[in-house]
Amino acid sequence: MFRKLVIGALGAMAVLFSTAAFAQGTAADAKAMLEKTVAAIKADKAKTLDQINKDENGFLVGDIYPFCFNLSDGLLVANANLNVKQLLGKDVRTFKDPTGDLYGPRLYDEAKEGQINEVSYMSPKPGADKTWVPKASLVTAVAGLGCGVGYYK
Repeated sequence: MFRKLVIGALGAMAVLFSTAAFAQGTAADAKAMLEKTVAAIKADKAKTLDQINKDENGFLVGDIYPFCFNLSDGLLVANANLNVKQLLGKDVRTFKDPTGDLYGPRLYDEAKEGQINEVSYMSPKPGADKTWVPKASLVTAVAGLGCGVGYYK
């Protein structure tokens, strides 16, 4: 009896943790991650960008993750999504999706200090599936960076 109870409890925990690990984030989750990112950048910009790029310190939760680009030259300097790591070092203003939508300039233009603005576009989620899907990112500016955190629709 005890064995069945333990096996059942472990099975329930496995389902719970697997659901949480791959859960789809919400706009509220994205805003909370953006606020965490901004606070961390204000405390230690270089360390935070490094942690984002290494997916450390909780900067990748399910499909919620931050990205940051320089406001001076538009170069993407941090991104926690392995499916778009190849964009690091590229000018965000040149980013477009497979349909030809040039969404990068919208991200760049909406990154404003003291504001959180939303930009809709398509992007692949983190994980094995590299399909581009609808996404909205909340973007702001902090310490010379434009930073955003998106949620998938």
